[in-house]
Amino acid sequence: MTNSPATEMPRAADGYAGDVSPQLAWQWVQSGEAVLVDVRSDAEREWVGFVPGAVALAWKQWPGMAMNTGFDDGIRAAVPAGGKAVLLCRSGVRSIAAAKRATELGIQAYNVLEGFEGDADEEGHRGRKGGWRFRGLPWRQG
Repeated sequence: MTNSPATEMPRAADGYAGDVSPQLAWQWVQSGEAVLVDVRSDAEREWVGFVPGAVALAWKQWPGMAMNTGFDDGIRAAVPAGGKAVLLCRSGVRSIAAAKRATELGIQAYNVLEGFEGDADEEGHRGRKGGWRFRGLPWRQG
């Protein structure tokens, strides 16, 4: 039996506030408890899809996946003082690094487990094993 978002608790993490399911992240965003920050590249959001209302703030940018030198200022501007951020990437890896950095900046930051697309399946395809889209949460393309 799985927990509903209302009873679900964040998972403990090292270096940031914790890991949360996509469902719990969305519940927090809907209630105004957290700001959703999409740390994927502009290209990923454009080609794969995005969450309406999420703050678009790349951790790394295409091409070459260079660090976004404006990340610190961007996250400070996106999350009110004393606020909470839930960070979303493709599969939940870059968002961990971004959550650690946000924590260093004094922001209560959580990683969204599974990311936007989830893990790759046996055929190397994403979107079939977890992720924001797979869980039926709001998103748009183009």
